[in-house]
Amino acid sequence: MLDADGAVTHAVGAVDVPTLPRSSNKPVQATTYLDAGWVPRSTQELAIAAGSHSGEPGHVELALAMLAAAGLGPDDLGCPAALPSDERERATWLVEGRAPAREAMNCSGKHAAMLSACVAAGWPTQGYLDRAHPLQQAIEARLGEAGGEPVSAVVVDGCGAPQHALSVTALARGVLSLVQAEPGTAGRSVADAVRAHPWLVAGTGKDDTLLMGAVPGLLMKGGADGVHVAALPGVGAVALKLDDGGDRGRMPALCAGLARLGVDAELLAPFAVTPVSGGDGVVGEVRPSAALV
Repeated sequence: MLDADGAVTHAVGAVDVPTLPRSSNKPVQATTYLDAGWVPRSTQELAIAAGSHSGEPGHVELALAMLAAAGLGPDDLGCPAALPSDERERATWLVEGRAPAREAMNCSGKHAAMLSACVAAGWPTQGYLDRAHPLQQAIEARLGEAGGEPVSAVVVDGCGAPQHALSVTALARGVLSLVQAEPGTAGRSVADAVRAHPWLVAGTGKDDTLLMGAVPGLLMKGGADGVHVAALPGVGAVALKLDDGGDRGRMPALCAGLARLGVDAELLAPFAVTPVSGGDGVVGEVRPSAALV
């Protein structure tokens, strides 16, 4: 956990050991698209560029519109084809016999923005996911700069894009830098867009959508394998990585950190404990350990 100046105020576990933040890197990554010259036509486009959407119709339509504005189409996306992750929309696609599509993949907004940035900068769209591509070089440098430490390793993420290893401390610093940025800067533009349109960052019923809607000023972004980061302007940031890569303990741990930052317990209450089901009832709960509260 960091204070508003970026100093560590509470730490549990190996917070300085590099890990893979996965999609929690997306908000900081999105600043490089703006720096490359991409001018989103709306704050909605910028929000989905930093998001992991659930493939609902509004998500897919927005990603396709971004591609069309850049003179591109779904075949230009480098992310794999997928069915929507939203359960209802996924069921609809299956009933209708629709095949997986690249634009339904949860990272298609990021990829559409990456391609748009390449067009704006005059960089090739072919090979835009190669680590040596100018866009990916800019992303790698930006993540290190924002986190205050160099990227220690680069691998291939599930969506096909480079994934950059950072400590959770660096992850927290990077996202804190967005909410603390001056108005009109790339960082502040991303922070404001994400907070204004949380549904585009996640989807219906998702934790990021609901908690950003509940806590004024909060920017948060989850990542696969038990990663989460959240920041409040003038207050601080919290980031975590669960060793087991699971989800059950993620929100209780994150809420414990937010409570330490002073977020109202009533706002956090719906997320602070994860019920454990047994048979037809609830038989237990996942709650933060004493080291976190």
